[in-house]
Amino acid sequence: MLLNRIEYAMMNNPVRACLQRTFEARRLLRLGGTMKGGTALEIGCGPGVGVELIFDRFRASSVDAFDLDPRMVTRARRRLRRRDGRVRLWAGDACAIAASDAVYDAVFDFGAIHHVRDWRRTLSEILRVLKPGGVFYAEEVFRSFIAHPLWRRLLEHPQQDRFDHDEFRTALAERGFDPIRSNELWHGFGWFVADKPRATSAE
Repeated sequence: MLLNRIEYAMMNNPVRACLQRTFEARRLLRLGGTMKGGTALEIGCGPGVGVELIFDRFRASSVDAFDLDPRMVTRARRRLRRRDGRVRLWAGDACAIAASDAVYDAVFDFGAIHHVRDWRRTLSEILRVLKPGGVFYAEEVFRSFIAHPLWRRLLEHPQQDRFDHDEFRTALAERGFDPIRSNELWHGFGWFVADKPRATSAE
């Protein structure tokens, strides 16, 4: 779903970008390490800070990224213009990713999936577009934060069928990710790194 005015302002705030660079990305790096090249996808790219991190911290060679909000895609395009030729951006839906099967070495989610009503379908789509052996990096917000009376008043999130740490981890396993590494903070935020299994010789 689209962000309301308050959350749109928060997402385009330098404080949010600083937290993403200095805190959130570091936790994902500790869990999953760098890509060491290859092509990545970011879902819900916002103003493009995540794409910069995927290049500079996670060492991707090229990045595709999309957001449901065309205004965010425009902002990201401006931010990333110096990386032209290595970035492809579009407005799109996380429940129907506009990509072929098994094309990405990694997929990144910097707090986008909790905005999606059918978040399990998004996880299935992520598994579909990952190459065997590819890695899913996710930073997410849990039910306890989303359902808090203050944040319910200020921010606009789906309220039905939200998840906590264990439920998100279980959903990853049910869709075929393995192994899964994770940690959480204050029962409200979590970081996950999960692999798409490589095809066996029998397959």
